[in-house]
Amino acid sequence: MRGDLPVGLAAASGHTPVEWQVSGAVVPYPIAVEVMTTRAAAIASGRARELVWLLEHPPLYTAGTSARSEDLIEPRFPVFSTGRGGQFTYHGPGQRVAYVMLDLKRRTPDLRRLVAALEEWIIRALRTFGVDGERREDRVGVWVPLGTDGREDKIAAIGIRVRHFVTLHGISLNVDPDLRHFKGIVPCGISDPRHGITSLAKLGRSVTILEADAALRREFEPLFGDTEFVPGDPPELSLTMGAALR
Repeated sequence: MRGDLPVGLAAASGHTPVEWQVSGAVVPYPIAVEVMTTRAAAIASGRARELVWLLEHPPLYTAGTSARSEDLIEPRFPVFSTGRGGQFTYHGPGQRVAYVMLDLKRRTPDLRRLVAALEEWIIRALRTFGVDGERREDRVGVWVPLGTDGREDKIAAIGIRVRHFVTLHGISLNVDPDLRHFKGIVPCGISDPRHGITSLAKLGRSVTILEADAALRREFEPLFGDTEFVPGDPPELSLTMGAALR
């Protein structure tokens, strides 16, 4: 079980810190995927450092490799097929997306342990705001129990792809998105009425995106290793945007 795996996925001693970058403007999904793909290839070939890239998307739905067409109830926003694992999910303003590009050759090439470490990262960050998130062995992501009747809501999703031992995609944490937008899909294919979607705001936590970012960075380092904040967008973003405008 994931909960029994060793905690964390730190690199070897002396490893170069992971770059940590935050985009202030919303980033179109296809552009983000191109940036990730370009950066992951550079990491795999030793031409770039590992990266955690924090951003927000405009409202959209993504379909993972296990997505079922019947789970797209009302496509009120653009729908993008993606190579990450999982089913349908929503991204939009008020949700912090963290794309995690790590070189597993320098760490531990174990996907179950990677997912467990990502879940633990989110759980620890949520504790900063007095929220007790939990993992479920049969449902990837982080859940918040609501009582003793089995009701629980998902507050964070995880979707990962690995190419040449470098991870792509990552996590999404609901800070204060419009939760009505999730009604256009069956989120993550889970239709049990006891399982819904929540956010820090819905739980009564007044948390800004920047406060969420600070908690995520602080809790990332004990699990994955040191980070180095690099101001501005990843350089691949401007190159990709420029190419898209030609």
